[in-house]
Amino acid sequence: MNTQKRSLIFALLLTFVSGLVSSAQAQDGHYYKEMKSLQTAIETNFHDPKSGNYFVELDPAKREHKNGYIRDYTYLWSYCAMYQAANEIEKLEPKANLMEPMRKLMYEYYSPAPPAPGFTDYIMNLKPGERYYDDNEWIGIASLDAYDRTKKKVDFDLGKAMYDFIMTGHDQVLGGGIYWKEGDLSSKNTCSNGPGALVALQLYEATKNKAYLDTAIKIVNWTDAKLKSPENLYWDNIRTKDGSIGKGILSYNTGTPLEAYIYLYEITKEKKYLDEANTVADASLTFFYGNGKFRDDYWFNAVLLRAYQHLLKYNKDTKYIIGFKKALDYTLQNQKNDIGLFTGRDGVRNLVDHGGLLEILARYAWLEKRYDLKG
Repeated sequence: MNTQKRSLIFALLLTFVSGLVSSAQAQDGHYYKEMKSLQTAIETNFHDPKSGNYFVELDPAKREHKNGYIRDYTYLWSYCAMYQAANEIEKLEPKANLMEPMRKLMYEYYSPAPPAPGFTDYIMNLKPGERYYDDNEWIGIASLDAYDRTKKKVDFDLGKAMYDFIMTGHDQVLGGGIYWKEGDLSSKNTCSNGPGALVALQLYEATKNKAYLDTAIKIVNWTDAKLKSPENLYWDNIRTKDGSIGKGILSYNTGTPLEAYIYLYEITKEKKYLDEANTVADASLTFFYGNGKFRDDYWFNAVLLRAYQHLLKYNKDTKYIIGFKKALDYTLQNQKNDIGLFTGRDGVRNLVDHGGLLEILARYAWLEKRYDLKG
């Protein structure tokens, strides 16, 4: 056997062994074990093996009764939460193959209606509802996250299709911005503009097509001008009729612009974007995690955690993920019930909350093997 072949075999063996060690280390972690426990509890309690779908609520009495029928199964939003969680779990377990079957099932929500195909908020053959731009953006983000990891064309194509759909909701009313819901011209929301910018930025990173970067910058600038608060957080929406502001503040609405700044720094290397990211991260840490508990629902916090984790590439201070971890640990210690699910003021939380928490735990399973989280 020549030297070149021996070197190749050794390299392959080393890669294989390293993979086994990495997998074993991940499975030893506290948050990995919590993730697996929650994953099992969700599949046991929310998954309907007959249809393959997930129940939107554990308690049938809490499922929506509308126009004489009951919506038992999950809305697209909850499915988006589970889809992103599946991507994070596949980072830990590359052979898990969770996203592919979920993607196939997700097409039960698919509508080819003009002006561009997209996904409705409910299963098409069970009285579909409406198409929300943010729902389709969450799918785009998860798909392009997966593409960055796998380089599978199917992931890129889905992300690109979501961009094409969401841009049908962009116009120059109020100077720019994306509406929240197709056919509803009453408001433009942070939850449709922040993630819209992220999809455009992910597409730029995948293609280097400057048109995507230009679009993202326009959306970020518009969102900052219309919806950024003096405290460096983000309000919920602006109404097109009179320009009045809906001043609710939720963690996900700060998470997406924050991560957009990080992408912009990553792409342009302009320090102003990293400075903005650090400013928003500091404001969000105090506001959302200053009391050691989650202020809002788990999935909203998962979106902000994505930005905190991304920021670690350029700001090595772990204070953001440690501050977040205090709220996570409080949740694990105080809100977990005897079947491994999590409770809130109204009983067992719904699927979108559990999907969000599953993503959070998968991210901390990754973080705990790479950073000192003791604080």
